[in-house]
Amino acid sequence: MNIIKPKKLQKGDTIGIIAPSGNVYEEKIYKGKSYLENLGYKIILGNNLFNKDRYMAGNDNQRIEDLEQAFKNPAIDAIICARGGYGAIRIINKINYEIIKKNPKIFCGYSDISALSAAIYKNTGLITFSGPMIQPDFQPDRINDFTISNFFNTTSSNTKVITPEIKEVIKNGEAKGVLFGGNLATITSLCGSDIFPDKDFIFFAEDLNEPSYKIDRCFRQLINTKTFRQNVKGLILGEFLDCENPKYLKELFEEISNELNIPTFGGYNISHSNKKLTIPYGAEAIINEKQIIIDY
Repeated sequence: MNIIKPKKLQKGDTIGIIAPSGNVYEEKIYKGKSYLENLGYKIILGNNLFNKDRYMAGNDNQRIEDLEQAFKNPAIDAIICARGGYGAIRIINKINYEIIKKNPKIFCGYSDISALSAAIYKNTGLITFSGPMIQPDFQPDRINDFTISNFFNTTSSNTKVITPEIKEVIKNGEAKGVLFGGNLATITSLCGSDIFPDKDFIFFAEDLNEPSYKIDRCFRQLINTKTFRQNVKGLILGEFLDCENPKYLKELFEEISNELNIPTFGGYNISHSNKKLTIPYGAEAIINEKQIIIDY
């Protein structure tokens, strides 16, 4: 599979906003739109962005339509998802990936959007971005300067060096592979699908409101998946917010890194909090105790 690198984002570019998963708050979308316009970007909203179908932003066909149209539209330079929630897993086997492959561009989101980043990489080789979304992150009343500057620096660069906020070495060493992962529960829900990279990869993970035994169960399900176990060469751990027992979590990560015998590092701002890194998804990376070096 050939890796496809999207065109870098430049001031004045046009950003498309779509909601491939959960339904959105219209007021927050327009606030995010105004914020980006004030920074000098043009905005195009998906036709079905404000639709509602139970807990999703429209039915599957409507959400697929907005995704494919955003990639097909030559006026759109980059796509930022409105929010996560739920719904991406329902559409990953229905997307026309040839459209994405022929019209590569920046695609960014986290949480439930991890399923789309994984599927896009597997089916096209396009590097996407695990990073901020419109509804939670581009709101004037909760802007985090680190998050916003990191997003624009990452999407406009070719290489990146990331250092942990708090150095946490669980198992030392160095590993090389493509960056793959995102929200742990979402990626685990893809087990049974042909979704894991067929080459060496570094798995990065975060989650929210999950007890330690569920995080244990997610990792065990991944480890029991042959392709994951064979190809994972390192672990990068972000934040596991509101976990009830950090001690159990620490013991779990030590157990996993020793069982897989791979370098494992924590302390990175990969998170559901408003302070988060933007990670090039599918890019080649080298990890060690000091940093992640990424070429994209």
